[in-house]
Amino acid sequence: MSDKEKQPDIIIVGGGPAGLSAAQYAARAGLSAHVFEELAPGGQTLIVDELENYPGFDEPISGFDLADKFAKQAERFGAVIHYGSVDKVTHNEDGSYTVETSDGNFTVPVVIMSTGAKRRELGVPGEKEYQGKGVSYCATCDGPFFKKKRILVVGGGDSACGESLFLSKLSEDIVIVHRKDRFRAQRSIAGMVEHDEHVDVRFMHTVNEIKGDGKKVTSVSLHDSEHDRDYEEQFDAVFIFIGADPRTQLVPFAETDDSGYLVTNELMSTTTPGLYAVGDVRNTPFRQVVTAASDGSIAAHAAAEYIDELKGQAYV
Repeated sequence: MSDKEKQPDIIIVGGGPAGLSAAQYAARAGLSAHVFEELAPGGQTLIVDELENYPGFDEPISGFDLADKFAKQAERFGAVIHYGSVDKVTHNEDGSYTVETSDGNFTVPVVIMSTGAKRRELGVPGEKEYQGKGVSYCATCDGPFFKKKRILVVGGGDSACGESLFLSKLSEDIVIVHRKDRFRAQRSIAGMVEHDEHVDVRFMHTVNEIKGDGKKVTSVSLHDSEHDRDYEEQFDAVFIFIGADPRTQLVPFAETDDSGYLVTNELMSTTTPGLYAVGDVRNTPFRQVVTAASDGSIAAHAAAEYIDELKGQAYV
């Protein structure tokens, strides 16, 4: 029987940094860990042109190269990576999980969800063309590339306001646009944005188009709905924070917070025994590659202890 035909100890759904880190730590602990990834290992890391803040690299590394290192390291310790889909996860009465995949069905004591969150996009011309060339969805990741540059922020929630404040420490020329007549962020953080001398707040505004010279963003066409006018303005970068949709459809039985993220404790355990969540799919206060990797290692360690407890009960 091949490795892929054996019933593993852990199924990890999603092969981003969190999932691959979980696979590595689980395999090092002597567990059979199988990762299912529909596309390619790395998740959203793959679209990052340069990572300059991942520990251990004195020069920026591309998201693709870092993801490749994650995958090879996990496989070196014995983890199995399937390039296929997970179609259904069932929580059985005995506490185990049946995972239906494109490579067959597996029954396991532990499932680790590393499915991430699908960021919401504006859907305007130029957005996809200039992703990684001035269009970004992460100020902490890409903000330092635009120090002292002219930056447009799109959104009106906590993330948009919080990231605007972060960017205002890097540039004195920040514009934030929101389609409504007031922020939907918490009053305290919204007030800080409105009183920041480096941030120009424009309500009742939407984006028509993001323009560039083929290599980078150069300007943005905006619509002022209050005065029903369109105008174009020069910008070096556009940061978009209009929300994200966590991918939790496979585990509808698991508890989520008001925003739809899986609720976990400090061990990455959900309220459903044997089900763990790591990375962007869980209710984490900070979403970075390094925190995702940390989540994965913690989940694998906790899962190994959980499996040991189950085996101990079986021998009683």
